[in-house]
Amino acid sequence: MTDPIRPTDDEARSLARALLDDADHCALGVLEPESGAPMVTRIALTCDPEGRPLTLVSSLSAHSKAMAASSIVSLLVGDPGEKGDALTHPRLTLQARAEEIHRDAPQFPALRDHYLLQKPKSKLFIDFGDFYLVRFHVTRAFLNGGFGRAFHLTPADLKLPEAL
Repeated sequence: MTDPIRPTDDEARSLARALLDDADHCALGVLEPESGAPMVTRIALTCDPEGRPLTLVSSLSAHSKAMAASSIVSLLVGDPGEKGDALTHPRLTLQARAEEIHRDAPQFPALRDHYLLQKPKSKLFIDFGDFYLVRFHVTRAFLNGGFGRAFHLTPADLKLPEAL
């Protein structure tokens, strides 16, 4: 086999969507504005009512400053299981554009309420002045479903609206 990428099928679509729906955190990759070097951090994650990834960030964080400089990001969703080689467990890489949603945005109140339903502990800090929501508009996705199970996916495969 010369191409390790399999044709995307319903099983791959279902697994990818489940990884996204079940995630409560993910790795976020950004580019530092000063150096252009990649930086990866862990963020809380849920999905908005349309199924797009959504998080809450502080403007004081390095990754929020990086997203303000360039909205192009990558997310890695999926955790290794308790047993076995971590590389045999499914994971989903998303390429996306980060959309900042500040408290003066018309959609902020509804998304804030939705986020709090998913992440009730955020009530402790969601209303601090430096916090805002970030919605990720997925442009491409890559599923590694385990050994020998690699797929390219589109937003439509994940039942997501097309990216802005």
